[in-house]
Amino acid sequence: MSASSLMLHACCAPCAAPVIEYLTGRGERPLVFFSNSNIDTREEYDRRFAELGRYCDALGVELVGDGYDHQAWLDAVKGLENEPERGARCLRCFRFRLERAAAFARERRCTLLTTSLAQSRWKSLEQVNEAGSAACGDSPRWWNANWRK
Repeated sequence: MSASSLMLHACCAPCAAPVIEYLTGRGERPLVFFSNSNIDTREEYDRRFAELGRYCDALGVELVGDGYDHQAWLDAVKGLENEPERGARCLRCFRFRLERAAAFARERRCTLLTTSLAQSRWKSLEQVNEAGSAACGDSPRWWNANWRK
């Protein structure tokens, strides 16, 4: 795999770290894309992005941040505020973030997209993969990896 053929959507440093370590351990250099407008405040978004940046810098992996647009995210999940964890709001949130990731992957001509969301035991793998597959369509190809240990 070439350095730019694989893009990893990263939800946060703790979830992305094992995925990045696995990929770099195989000699791959994913493009890491941080798109998380679901984070409640700009300050928290910036804190999480900076921590992921510190980690990516240490491994020599490129990190790109999506623009923070919490209002667009709120609009996307409007009407689903009372959904439980793993409910319809989660699926819509995943779609919102992975659609942005897929669009950026197409711009950068990445051929494969995956996400660290599939690392968290708190997330539904079925929802993550449904959102990723829908976001990618024909390009880039969705890699429905189960990153859980």
